Amino acid sequence: MKIITTTEALAALCDEAANEPYVTLDTEFLRERTYYAKLCLVQMALPGKGPDRAYIIDPLAEGLSLDPLLALMRNPAVVKVFHAARQDLEIFFVDGGVIPNPLFDTQIAAMVCGFGEQVGYETLVKKICRAPLDKASRFTDWSQRPLTEAQLRYALDDVTHLRQIYEHLKRDIEKSGRAGWVAEEIATLTSPETYITRPDEAWHKIRTRGQSGRFMAIVRELARFREDYAQTRNVPRSRVFKDDALLELASTKPDSVDALGRSRLLLREARRGEIADGILEAVQVAQAMKPEDWPKPEKDEAPLQVNPALADLLRVLLKAKADESGVAQRLIAPTSELDAIAAGKRDLPCLKGWRGTLFGADALRLCNGELALAAKGQQVRLIEL
Repeated sequence: MKIITTTEALAALCDEAANEPYVTLDTEFLRERTYYAKLCLVQMALPGKGPDRAYIIDPLAEGLSLDPLLALMRNPAVVKVFHAARQDLEIFFVDGGVIPNPLFDTQIAAMVCGFGEQVGYETLVKKICRAPLDKASRFTDWSQRPLTEAQLRYALDDVTHLRQIYEHLKRDIEKSGRAGWVAEEIATLTSPETYITRPDEAWHKIRTRGQSGRFMAIVRELARFREDYAQTRNVPRSRVFKDDALLELASTKPDSVDALGRSRLLLREARRGEIADGILEAVQVAQAMKPEDWPKPEKDEAPLQVNPALADLLRVLLKAKADESGVAQRLIAPTSELDAIAAGKRDLPCLKGWRGTLFGADALRLCNGELALAAKGQQVRLIEL
């Protein structure tokens, strides 16, 4: 088993990888006790079979610099292949300031190749590689050293089979002409905005309904303080205080340490010290705001005036398109979007991009009376009007 623990060995590996058309990658990390993920292992495989040309890189090895690996991630000549890449990419972006590019995500590719929505790696290994996958080590504490042979073998399996999966899916995509579909979905993954959480915007993730502007101002300031505190000290936001405690504080508006002590939901550690000071300051700032500076609570939209017959026809059309393309119905358009179309809404994901090409254009033609549906045996036919 090839374990990279020195910068020199990593540089040599990355120089070799730079001459390949692609590499497969995965990471192991911990996040339970920190805001940002702690990178514990990087697995990388170069084209080949079995364990040959598959390596484990140990970021925790003393003196190891990941600079050669980060340079490879920037290399435009080498495709970086991941499965369900979002958390892996976040680590590279936060720790190294780089998003691997060009990128191929086998989970996204599998979705457009007819394997269903958010298909797991284990499923692809069974269906494409016809191989079993030992998941006994999935709950490993990857920060511990030394790691056992079984743990390291488990980690390597996540990149060795990925080579065959990538080559299989790449052929299917090229044959079906769906490379543009994959590129659309991957564009979100390669945008830095996907991995940036701004304290000023954290309040949008707090679920509230029908509350006053003053209440929402306190929610905004408390969420801002919590996000900033968690980021700067690298602790989970739930260790500062949880959402239910935040909403309780916004309701009770504490103005002293004694008032904080009467909270039912606030953690004991948050009732004193820096967190308590931050809470009281956030409430005070929000209380002093002028009404024009309060965040505007979202108004509940009026119920959609759905044409039920049209909604039923759109469901039939969606099923026909899904069966024809091999793409899961829910991936193309959720039921809520079908109802929205039937109510006259048009600014919807299913009407744009590859979804618009596959389904949306004909959905609009159906709505406009330019298209009819007919049954022939087990199939649904589209008839021009």
